[in-house]
Amino acid sequence: MRKSLLALTLGVSVVVAALPGSAFAEDYRFGGLRITAPVARATPPGAKTAVVYLTIDNGSNDFERLLRASSPVAGGVALHQMAFEGGMMKMRAIPSLEINPGGRLELKPDGYHLMLIDLKQPLKVGDKFPLMLTFEHGGTIRVVAIVEDMGAASAR
Repeated sequence: MRKSLLALTLGVSVVVAALPGSAFAEDYRFGGLRITAPVARATPPGAKTAVVYLTIDNGSNDFERLLRASSPVAGGVALHQMAFEGGMMKMRAIPSLEINPGGRLELKPDGYHLMLIDLKQPLKVGDKFPLMLTFEHGGTIRVVAIVEDMGAASAR
């Protein structure tokens, strides 16, 4: 019986250890908003920028807008969009991101994301850092982003 229990415990530990970092990212409730799995990508030494991805669900009947973000790990945070224009992939800063009533806003690779600018230190796998998100109507919420491997596929 003890051997079976030990084998089961070790098996579960191996499965949990193999899960991507975002599997451990928290969900945050903020009024009618739910912010899911804020994750960043690890950076090589000397990198000055990094990306953050997350999902925001608006469970309210009211329109909301993400106005800005900030973090102590970077000099600034920009709302960004990656899109194809004229057959070329282009990235551009945008003033805000809208979240319709009952809608979902996904910040993910090849789309909207938060760009950390002027990093103060490299982001390493497993690190966590605070991220402040400011909304037009709801105010500001503090979430914690988890740093994943550079090539990680988020579990969203």
